[in-house]
Amino acid sequence: MAYLSTTRYPERNRLIFLLSAKAGLRAKEIAHLTWRMAFDAAGQVGHAIHLTNDASKGMSGRVIPMHPEVRAALIAYRQTLAKVTGEYVIGTERMSSTSPQVIVNMFQRWYRHLGFVGCSSHSGRRTFITGAARKISFVGGSLRDVQALAGHSNLRTTQRYIEENADAQRRVVQQL
Repeated sequence: MAYLSTTRYPERNRLIFLLSAKAGLRAKEIAHLTWRMAFDAAGQVGHAIHLTNDASKGMSGRVIPMHPEVRAALIAYRQTLAKVTGEYVIGTERMSSTSPQVIVNMFQRWYRHLGFVGCSSHSGRRTFITGAARKISFVGGSLRDVQALAGHSNLRTTQRYIEENADAQRRVVQQL
């Protein structure tokens, strides 16, 4: 986040990062996110992202409760715009929209600059899914809820995203 604050478009770039890490969106979903999907009925930034199927992969449209940091970043980014000129949330200097490949390239450039090896535009999504999986039982949910948040049609796909934690495995065995 500190690095992104030094970039040419810090509010936009911070939002892109948070949409990946705190909302679990794919590069395609970030590129195709519209203001309408983020607004409530009153035309203000809402408390959930209503991702449509056409903005997502296959039929994986879904409602994602908005993390407070994502909501704050959306509000801050919107304030940097003279007015909401286009349908899409993320645009470029020359266009009111962007492509998934541009989002992928941004993440690649950011991570390369920071010296992060093996990171990609999907790294934030993996972090989101792993974090949700680790915390979901504390709020009365299950892996099916994580599956729904991720927009996966098969639980096996969700399971492939979840990183193991040897320390947690030792702690849980000690509590049995």
